[in-house]
Amino acid sequence: MNEQQDHTTRQNSAVTVIGLGPMGQAMARTLLAAGHPVTVWNRTAGRADGVVADGATLAATPSEAVEASDLVILSLTDYQAMYDILDSATASLAGRTLVNLSSDTPDRTRTAASWAAGHDAVFLSGGVMAPAPMVGTEAAHVYYSGPAEVMENHRAALAPIGAPRYLGDDPGLSQLMYQAQLTVFLTTLSALMHATAMLGSAGMKAQEALPELLATADTIGDMMRAGEENPGVALDAGEHPGDLSTVTMMGATSDHIVEASVALGLDLALPQAVQSHYRRAIEAGHGGDNWTRIIDSIRGQR
Repeated sequence: MNEQQDHTTRQNSAVTVIGLGPMGQAMARTLLAAGHPVTVWNRTAGRADGVVADGATLAATPSEAVEASDLVILSLTDYQAMYDILDSATASLAGRTLVNLSSDTPDRTRTAASWAAGHDAVFLSGGVMAPAPMVGTEAAHVYYSGPAEVMENHRAALAPIGAPRYLGDDPGLSQLMYQAQLTVFLTTLSALMHATAMLGSAGMKAQEALPELLATADTIGDMMRAGEENPGVALDAGEHPGDLSTVTMMGATSDHIVEASVALGLDLALPQAVQSHYRRAIEAGHGGDNWTRIIDSIRGQR
């Protein structure tokens, strides 16, 4: 078989998807549309009806699902769900590639990779950076980590889900990136709701407030990229020049947000958390540094 034939074979190879929540269903449909024979399994079999109608094959058991394909994709609540489902199918795992796209901690991901190896399976972990409706679109990408050769062997089969972004051999790295991305995402969502509640206290409706607030959220990336260098370069060097903004200035702003939130009777968990970053930096004598200095206390340093 020449290289082109091998590439085509992998592109159209059989794939199993275990877990048919909205994300699993979206992945199964995307793989079907890309020409892959797809076998599915879910604890609640009725969730498979839609993808089976679209051409997928429903396996009767986890073992049957695993045995149907060399590539097995898991889309579950967490990593414990993988053990709950596959503990009855460990005899079928040898020689398979497990790609777990569920969310969990990096340490649990590394443990899972060892568990898979103990059953003669190979393991990739991943984090899908798109909601279910965007799976398979140009806007979707997926972070992967694990053995590089395994990633390359299955890159063509995985690509329809979202553009693969490989991070390295450490199976925990993709989960670390996924959780880091969600830290930005979830914190931003909470900030948007807190800000909407602030404006709502003055009678402004959310439909009026959110466009203004989202415009601010959109500028954050532009602000971080405004300098000639990647801001990460200064962070990696431990440099925090305070020529444009300082910890003291940003800390004063965080104080005002807390004071306004107290006066409005709002929950203080988020604004006080932000305030604490600046207060600790000031207490450590870094008030004249750039606001990026707050990373020290986040890292547990003084």
